[in-house]
Amino acid sequence: MKTRSLSILVLAAMPLALPATAQPKGCPPGLAKKDPACVPPGLAKKGVKAPDRDRHYITDDYVILVDPMRYGLEPDRTYYRLGDEVVRVDRETGEILNFIGSLAALLD
Repeated sequence: MKTRSLSILVLAAMPLALPATAQPKGCPPGLAKKDPACVPPGLAKKGVKAPDRDRHYITDDYVILVDPMRYGLEPDRTYYRLGDEVVRVDRETGEILNFIGSLAALLD
């Protein structure tokens, strides 16, 4: 009787331990423990950051606007061209602060 009640107690407690061992949602098991989390090693070497829902960061496909005044922009800020879009960027973090607009619209 004692072993039967002990085994019932153990079986009842098992589902409580499962949530503690669950992996983060959206991450493959091998990437959950990497640093940065959820980023494959090849992308981590390129400086790609883990997805952030509220912020956007500059990647490799950009061109720095050397003369922002030519486009009517403030000269003491940092601007990049991503495709046809112009963005204002934080120099320290690479975080996109503002989407200015298309390059064609700035030239008009």
